Amino acid sequence: FADIGDIVRGRDLFLGNTYESAQRDQLDKNLKEIFGKIHEGLSNNDVKERYQKDGEDYYQLREDWWTANRGTIWEALTCEAPEHASYFRQTCGGEKNPRLTSKQCRCPKSRDNKPNDQVPTYFDYVPQFLR
Repeated sequence: FADIGDIVRGRDLFLGNTYESAQRDQLDKNLKEIFGKIHEGLSNNDVKERYQKDGEDYYQLREDWWTANRGTIWEALTCEAPEHASYFRQTCGGEKNPRLTSKQCRCPKSRDNKPNDQVPTYFDYVPQFLR
């Protein structure tokens, strides 16, 4: 299984059965079209040329886009999930300092009042190959 970042960047190696493979081909076609439109909208010719090196796959553009937007994507996915979604924990802070979460988007600010980007999920306990 790949994560969303692998799919956006064109690195998902999972082919699945015939139906899933056809769906993957359609998704890849759609992503190429989307990133083609992003490429067309670039105004700086040097930047445009840099991203043209991969042809119509736009792998470097996809990589850079994901790097710039992954935090926003993750926040959108987790904040729009229902509060009762089974993959959200009800606490942050671990066993020594548990705190209830007011909502699923983020744990409360840390002691030094810095924003906390920890999303209280159970994903930490799922082995990578199962994600």
